[in-house]
Amino acid sequence: MITRRDWLSGAALVGGAALAGGRALRAQTGDPHAGHHEHATPEPPAEKATSTLANAYRRPAATAPTVAEVRRLRRELGYTPVETPDGVTARWRRNGAYKEFHLVAHELEQEFAPGMRVKAWGYNGGTPGPTIEAVEGDWLRIFVTNRLPEHTTIHWHGVFLPNGMDGVGGLLQPHIRPGETYLYEFRLKQHGTFMYHPHADEMVQMALGMMGFFVVHPKPATAARERSELHFPNRPIDRDFCVFPHMWAIHPGTYRPDPMVMLDFDIFTFNGKAFPGTAPLVVKKDDRVRLRFANLSMTSHPLHIHGHRFWTVETDGGQVPESAWIPDTTLNIVAGQTRAVEFVADAPGDWPLHCHKTHHAMNAMGHDVPNPIGADVREVGRRMSKLVSGYMAMGESGMAEHAEHSKFHPLPENTLPMMTGEGPFGPIEMGGMFTVVKIREGIASYADPGWFDHPEGTVAREVDAAPEGLAAWDQESGR
Repeated sequence: MITRRDWLSGAALVGGAALAGGRALRAQTGDPHAGHHEHATPEPPAEKATSTLANAYRRPAATAPTVAEVRRLRRELGYTPVETPDGVTARWRRNGAYKEFHLVAHELEQEFAPGMRVKAWGYNGGTPGPTIEAVEGDWLRIFVTNRLPEHTTIHWHGVFLPNGMDGVGGLLQPHIRPGETYLYEFRLKQHGTFMYHPHADEMVQMALGMMGFFVVHPKPATAARERSELHFPNRPIDRDFCVFPHMWAIHPGTYRPDPMVMLDFDIFTFNGKAFPGTAPLVVKKDDRVRLRFANLSMTSHPLHIHGHRFWTVETDGGQVPESAWIPDTTLNIVAGQTRAVEFVADAPGDWPLHCHKTHHAMNAMGHDVPNPIGADVREVGRRMSKLVSGYMAMGESGMAEHAEHSKFHPLPENTLPMMTGEGPFGPIEMGGMFTVVKIREGIASYADPGWFDHPEGTVAREVDAAPEGLAAWDQESGR
């Protein structure tokens, strides 16, 4: 199996070969549009090759940046580099006036959480694929190599570009057959949060994981002007995160997502990880934080943050004027949308960020099981235990016991407990689209700081009883 690191380590080396090979390939296969898209935009002015400061930010996922490093990169680049938790940012190289990227579509195997691995489709070793990061006004060349068993294309979702670069197979370009490399080239005319995904056999290819972020930062002059017009804290972004919620039908005992499922999904992820496999979002107190969300799944995801409110500052159509910002703690991201929200991290703690569709914040569960809550299942359990060794009836008093029992009973092959995760006070009983925003005072690094150390007297605690005379409700009237 080729790993994500293998793909990334070779990405910069194959760009030049792909340029020549892609053009030759189109000529050999008789592509009726060969060469047309190379002139779809005016040729950019000549520019001397330069080093790539942004590549200094490409690091192994296990290595967290320091606060000083992020600030230094922001000064040098003119923007704060995005971070895709559990993912990577795409490598690129400068070739004259162009920034060149290389995406390879292929089958891969990825761990969603300890105990579960998935045979997915994606780009450059992972799902979602690497986040493409560029600046408004950049000229891009993106080489796309297909190592899937069927044809594909790439659509640049929300990006303004020449019609022939939009990536709709059959309508706007030939399909990219297995083994072929195609070239997309265009200039970025806007800034914002966008996506890329196939526009070929979409039902299968997106269900199997083919998607990624495409982040375009404003020009420095545009960014300065936009900040000058804000009443919201007028300073650059300190932390910029990309979060891709997705749903999967991976039946217990199997490894490959089922693309035929329309709504009855059983695994839910942020950036290709299910809790407790999701990485925390680490933030320094009073950081200005941007969260970018994208959704290519079959339904919407109301994403909710604890302890803070945020403002929607950007849709997939562009920036929202500050006069139109609305404070929220939950934002529904519908299928096909991107959204960017901002908040000031002014409250230290471990604050959950999760989808508020309750089944989406859990792991694998069967949806056809009869409801046992309130039933007396003791006799059923007694009879079944004679037929099935180790049988235990559960659920008559709620589902929390499932999380506890899963520690002692083996699960079916390649699946996850419905509710899981251990916190400093016991079982967290979550799963799926759930992570933690960890806000700390005085930190020098964005590495995981561990659990929050609550000041004395600030944690809910048990007491003997409620005060006398403090009525909860009137038992006679039921109110």
